[in-house]
Amino acid sequence: MEKGFFFDNGQARIINGNIFTTKNITGGSIDLIVTSPPYNVDIQYNSHNDQLTYEDYQDFSRRWMKRCLTWLKDDGRFCLNIPLDKNKGGQQSIGADLTTIAKKIGFAYHSTIIWNEGNISRRTAWGSWISASAPYVIAPVELVVILYKKSWKKTSGSQESDISRKEFMDWTNGLWTFNGERRKKSGHPAPFPVELPLRCIKLFSFVGDTVLDPFMGSGSTLVAALQCNRKGIGIEIDRGYCESAVDRIEKERKRM
Repeated sequence: MEKGFFFDNGQARIINGNIFTTKNITGGSIDLIVTSPPYNVDIQYNSHNDQLTYEDYQDFSRRWMKRCLTWLKDDGRFCLNIPLDKNKGGQQSIGADLTTIAKKIGFAYHSTIIWNEGNISRRTAWGSWISASAPYVIAPVELVVILYKKSWKKTSGSQESDISRKEFMDWTNGLWTFNGERRKKSGHPAPFPVELPLRCIKLFSFVGDTVLDPFMGSGSTLVAALQCNRKGIGIEIDRGYCESAVDRIEKERKRM
């Protein structure tokens, strides 16, 4: 689709287009990026092949993160939600590998938050059962890797924070525990809960900042941005997911 915005209500904007070709985002205009990219574990997206070779997946990651780097302000931050590791299609240290790629293309590393979503029921493979022969060790956690462009100290924007004392104390503890999102509730095969981008937005951006999710999906980041009085931009290649996101945003505006 592209050519302008699929949806724009002044606070939330949706681009129905490709992250690699969109021209609707100005370089150096984004304060914060919060996203959960495809994990390459054969999730059945409508418009994305989630079963690349690992080499192709790393190249895909390198390419989209390069675009994100150009879109960020010099004091912009990047919150990358990825698995610690994966065993579907072969054991891979995906968290370490994508962090290394991000650093090589120019991002600076700040810290990593461990998200304990408590979803041990997802396990489908044990390796050798009750045997030291070849067991699989799977940690039921995900990462939120915190990166930035040039300066960690944020000097642009309103300088107005809306985070409470308790939230700041709790969330600067790098172990976050809350449940993941249910697929049926979001209408997307790999959603993340609004709680995740909401914490990132309040902790790492000022009121009025512009927040981007380059893999918007069903719009959790834009809903969180709306709740926090930030401007949200989402890129999503699939029209159906764009429509779901618009529906969520409109419902949230009516609720507020």
